[in-house]
This record gives sequence, C-alpha cells and structure tokens, in this order.
Amino acid sequence: MAKTIKKMEEIVQFKDTELVEKKIIHRGMRQSDVLNTFRDLRTKLLKQSSDRKNFVTLVTSVGEGGGASFISTNLAAVFALDPNRTALLVDCDIYHTNTNHLLIGEPGPGITDYLIDEDLNIEDIIYATGVLRLRLIPVGDSGESGAEAFNSERMEIFLDHVKARHSDRFIFVDAPPATSAEARILAQLCDFTILVAPYGRVTRGQIEGAIDGLGQNKVSGVIFNN
Repeated sequence: MAKTIKKMEEIVQFKDTELVEKKIIHRGMRQSDVLNTFRDLRTKLLKQSSDRKNFVTLVTSVGEGGGASFISTNLAAVFALDPNRTALLVDCDIYHTNTNHLLIGEPGPGITDYLIDEDLNIEDIIYATGVLRLRLIPVGDSGESGAEAFNSERMEIFLDHVKARHSDRFIFVDAPPATSAEARILAQLCDFTILVAPYGRVTRGQIEGAIDGLGQNKVSGVIFNN
C-alpha cells in the first residue's frame, strides 16, 4: 500500500500561502484549532467504520450557501494529510461547483459526463490536485439531468469501483443542498452522510426536515459552520 501511494503522480503542490488563500487546511497552519477540528472529525468517521475499511461520505448542507464544499474539501484534505491514506473528492453539486480551485489548470470531463458517456473511463475524469495525495473528479459539463444520472446503475457501480480499487482511498462526495433530489439520491449510495448547517441561519425544524429527507439511518452527524 505504501508503495502504491508513493507512486501517485503529483503535478504541482500548492504553497502554504496558496492553501491559506484557498481555505484548505494544512500542516503548520496558524489556525491550529481549525486543523484539529478536522482531525477530530476524521477520527469520528473512522470510528464509525466498524470494519476499518475505506468508505464513501456524502457532504450536503441544510440550504444554499451552507458551506458543504468547504467541509467536504477539508475532510478530504485531512484524510490526505495521513501519509498512509489518500482521498478522492467527487463534485456532484450540479448547481454551484466550488472545487475547481483545487486543480492546476482547467478541468476536463467530470462525473456527469462519465455517467452519460459510456466511452469515458474513470481514469479519464480523475485529476491530480495541488494537495498531496488528494484527487478530484469535477462535476463536468453535463449536469442538467443530474438527478437521473445519479439515480443510475452506472453511478452505483462507479462508487463501488472507486471504493474498491484502492483500499487506502477515502471518498467524499460534495452534494447540492439536502432539499434537492440529487442529495437524497446520493445519500442512499454512500456509507455516511454529513449535514452542514450554517450557524444561526437555519432553524431546528429545517435541520430535522433535512435529516428526515436524507434518511435518519444515513446521517452520521451535523456540523455547524460559521
């Protein structure tokens, strides 16, 4: 496993100043409390995985602009901090993509393109990022029929494949708000779901409604993002 990780091709790594600008956690960052918070979240997710294998985690927010992309990006980043693990972030937010800043250069085809084009292979949509041991699958250009594409057998097979191909890789799915059909479909395909609630901007009823829509058995926890 360690040899496999060492062979991962890295293009360019972001400098610390770039990571700060892009709001990506990293070792040595000044806001050590933020870094430690994500480390604690990593520990809690690992504890929920009773078989100690890798898993797929969906991250969604109670409403628009809730900070799901920030949380999913940094959860992936904190798993990638571990030299014995890698992370894959899959951008499934067809309405507001917020992950392309991780890439060096412009993205090509993404997950929605893969789901409707059987000539595309998974290798065609996985991109190296400026973060060591972190890979990204962008949302792609074919997001208009997201709900239908995500509800396909090809999506289910895709998630099973990326989970099985590398036992050290942890997958994070950045999803639209929990009220969307896409988030509810994706939650059923993932092992865990994390719900992000913007602090002071949503009611308890909205949070409970989001949990009910996603499935109480699927939601591992709620993160209040300020």
